[in-house]
Amino acid sequence: MIQLEDIQAAAKRIAPHIRRTPNIRAEALAEPVTEADLWLKLECLQPTGSFKARGATNKLLTTRKEELAGGVVTASGGNHGLATARAAKLAGVPATIFVPKSITPAKVDKLKRWGATVEIIGDIWNETNLHALAFAKENGAAYFHPFADPAVIAGQGTTALELLEEIPDVDTVLVAIGGGGLISGMGVAIKALKPSVRIIGIEPEGSPTLKASLDAGRVVRLPSVTSRVATMSCAETDPGVFELVRDHVDDIVLVSDEAMLDASRWLWFEMGIAADLSGAAAIAALREKVLTFPAGHKVGALVCGAGPDALV
Repeated sequence: MIQLEDIQAAAKRIAPHIRRTPNIRAEALAEPVTEADLWLKLECLQPTGSFKARGATNKLLTTRKEELAGGVVTASGGNHGLATARAAKLAGVPATIFVPKSITPAKVDKLKRWGATVEIIGDIWNETNLHALAFAKENGAAYFHPFADPAVIAGQGTTALELLEEIPDVDTVLVAIGGGGLISGMGVAIKALKPSVRIIGIEPEGSPTLKASLDAGRVVRLPSVTSRVATMSCAETDPGVFELVRDHVDDIVLVSDEAMLDASRWLWFEMGIAADLSGAAAIAALREKVLTFPAGHKVGALVCGAGPDALV
């Protein structure tokens, strides 16, 4: 679907419209989560609060203006919807965001504050997405896929370029997975520039979409999705995304919703970082010892989304 050159082009294209987010060392902690040298890539500081601003902005800037005349539409667990609403505002066109019933009220409020029309329908993203696609067809709106669009994946992959520039000796990178767009883009960039780096994905126990597909050797649809984390809940990924993950990701581990909530509280207490549950997924894997690394091993963990989950 994409190559390193697509990601590098996206980085130049979106640079005026996004933030270069910091990598900070997790040190001076009351409760360390690993013996490794841990660094956090704070994508929670992007406009709208997540890495999704990268992909949605790249999609916007590679879409012809006449295609945007009918507005934009997407289906999202929240973060991609926010990024798409922002992209629509940049373009001066309306945004309609379809979201599942599991979305947090805080995300709905933010979507409305960005000027989007919010439609809450479906129990999981895959159901919600059917309504978004129908809306796009009926209204001539430009559809922004949250994880299976090459322009979106290339935009998300720009996160890896920054991480490698600032932490060139990183050994392992931890990435939360919903549909797989972020880890796909980052995987392409990292394996092209430094193939020795291990890439490990983290999924909810109640939505092991990519892990189930990798275990089966093909894309499978989960019989049920029980995770309450809307931003990480997806019953079936895209075949192209599956191939990128299969070819570039070294491992995928699972964590519980409760572990992610506890990790978000850890991030708030230890670091003053307000992360949503997806943003805390990497820390959850470390705190629960699902992943362990020795002293001296350098780990880059994405805090991919912001949210008040730890504060309530």
